[in-house]
Amino acid sequence: MATRGSRPGGTLLLVVLLQQAACQAAGGCGGESSPLEPFDSLYAGGVEAYYGGDFAAAARCLERALRSRRELREARLRCRRSCRGQVRLEELGSGPGGELPFWGALLRRAGCLRNCEEARLGAASRHRAAEEVRADFQRRVPYSYLQRAYIQLNQLEEAANAAHTFFMANPEHMEIQQDIENYKTTSGKVSLIDREAKPHMEDYTAGVRHYDREEYGLAIEFLERALVGYYSEDEDCQIMCEGPQRFEEHEYLDYKASLYEAVADHYMQVLACKHDCVRELATRSGRISPIENFLPLHYDYLQFAYYRVGDYVKALECARSYLLFHPDDEDVLENASYYEGLLEGTMDPGTIKPRKEAKALLRRHKLESHLLQVASAGLGFAYTEPNYWKRYGARQDEHSVPSSISNEPEEGPRLSLAKKPTPKPDRELKEGGPLLYSDVKFVYNSQQLNGTQRVLLDNVISEEQCRELHRVASGIMLAGDGYRGKTSPHTPNERFEGATVLKALKYGYEGRVPLKSARLFYDISEKARRIVESYFMLNSTLYFSYTHLVCRTALSGQQERRNDLSHPIHADNCLLDPEANECWKEPPAYTFRDYSALLYMNADFEGGEFIFTEMDAKTVTASIKPKCGRMISFSSGGENPHGVKAVTKGQRCAVALWFTLDPLYRELERIQADAAPQAVCLLPLPLTPPSSFSFTLPQSQASGLLHAGRADGS
Repeated sequence: MATRGSRPGGTLLLVVLLQQAACQAAGGCGGESSPLEPFDSLYAGGVEAYYGGDFAAAARCLERALRSRRELREARLRCRRSCRGQVRLEELGSGPGGELPFWGALLRRAGCLRNCEEARLGAASRHRAAEEVRADFQRRVPYSYLQRAYIQLNQLEEAANAAHTFFMANPEHMEIQQDIENYKTTSGKVSLIDREAKPHMEDYTAGVRHYDREEYGLAIEFLERALVGYYSEDEDCQIMCEGPQRFEEHEYLDYKASLYEAVADHYMQVLACKHDCVRELATRSGRISPIENFLPLHYDYLQFAYYRVGDYVKALECARSYLLFHPDDEDVLENASYYEGLLEGTMDPGTIKPRKEAKALLRRHKLESHLLQVASAGLGFAYTEPNYWKRYGARQDEHSVPSSISNEPEEGPRLSLAKKPTPKPDRELKEGGPLLYSDVKFVYNSQQLNGTQRVLLDNVISEEQCRELHRVASGIMLAGDGYRGKTSPHTPNERFEGATVLKALKYGYEGRVPLKSARLFYDISEKARRIVESYFMLNSTLYFSYTHLVCRTALSGQQERRNDLSHPIHADNCLLDPEANECWKEPPAYTFRDYSALLYMNADFEGGEFIFTEMDAKTVTASIKPKCGRMISFSSGGENPHGVKAVTKGQRCAVALWFTLDPLYRELERIQADAAPQAVCLLPLPLTPPSSFSFTLPQSQASGLLHAGRADGS
């Protein structure tokens, strides 16, 4: 677990806040007070107490900071709702002075809001936290501090919940993931609670889970509750957008707009915020991308679930609600027609209408869109309308989008779930192309490895080349290379070391390692790239995006009762979400990676098997024991979650390679290395190695090229 000395990742601004915080004594939070104490001051006090070693005060301050932030939002919501009810905006009249009743109501509402909020919150300026602090709360950084404080206080259940809450918004954080596994081991059965969970999202997830199990009654209960929560959260989101807005192009004091320009500028910011509530409510914590088609999917699940429990009126109602969003969906149109047939003779199906709340939301959403487009065309307001309700949801199995009715009776009416058309991949997936080298031996293909776009090969390099690479590795690797110097980035029980191709050539040129050996690293990685490109029958060039020689060494005295992995289960170009069975292709994942390969150098260690799993990150579909010359290659997406079992004895070494089909993301060091080998080979080895070494690219070649930073070698 993380120790007291490790920083969970707060912003640098906290240093300033600590000096300015209202709490002067370490960890001093003051007492409960009215007006509400600012959450940023409480946060600063909690962090100060944490680094001062007063963990009880740290936990108290951090908990109060989180509560204060929630109460701040609730107070603003109450006041804005109350003042909406007390002061109705008047319609504009005609003639001179016809607008005065409207502006008068506007002024009265503004006064109502100020009086209401100041009574509970105090002056508005007290609660204007800096952007960096608000970002910390958005990323749930306070829970990372809380977890460590609770560990020191031996309150493991609270620590586990804090860790889980942080991890839900930071699923790529390997250290927290390992902490959670440790809680499960040390605390027995831990019921992990996401303290910042969105209730409507939790209900939706539970409803889908029951639907998948064909528990339709429970699915209806949770999905209906999710809809109630969704519309309630939508109202709150709309209200909260009526707060201060940022004007990127203007300094407030220099703002010279006329009355109507100023009102329009501010209102367009508010309107864009309100219009985006659809995306906000469909986005899981810690994600950038929303669940596609989120709100319509509720009705699509429900229309079939209601059919299965025999409630054809509700089934038709939900089908027609779904069709508000997608009126040309043939599957649901057929469903609706079928439900109408079931109801004929008992009632008039024409009396069953889509749900009012769905109609109202869609009507408002279309009007918002229209106004934003008008402002974009006439006022220069920069705006592009997103596709908020893509037709097909993220999952493409037969349960994720229930529809399509078969009229063929089989002991009564029968519905069959049909798969929606899967979006076509960017390229045609193939495999089985030539291996190019006579000594390379084919072992297993995708089918034999129980997956997609996978291949296992042997004899990619010889025993002699493995030994030579090992000698190079011992001379050039640095602990924590690729992980900002973190020597144990994935597990505290192993030491991680690495080196890049360019570094190997640099050391070869400087005479620190044999130049021939350094060149071998370069050559065998190019050999691997050509094999991958040929075997998967790619019709465009495959480029390197990152190349890394990596070794993992088991630390003595730390191998008893290990239950962790050398490298946790992950995917290479998306953020794996095992609970949702999703892989989110968004930063900080390296979304440009298309294929991956691991070329192993040795077998004289214990443990360290490479494993593929299902998207649940638990069900192992293939396990591979590394040995000299063996190479596993696979496509880099969510179809291939993978990891490494614990290395319990010795050192495991491999060349890790990631490739891209996009030349924009070619590895900068590789381009520099590509320019170097011939020049390096022609230069005599200097008697006194130079102090620095670099390859210079022409500006035209270097511009626009990105280095794919951190290693994730498996």
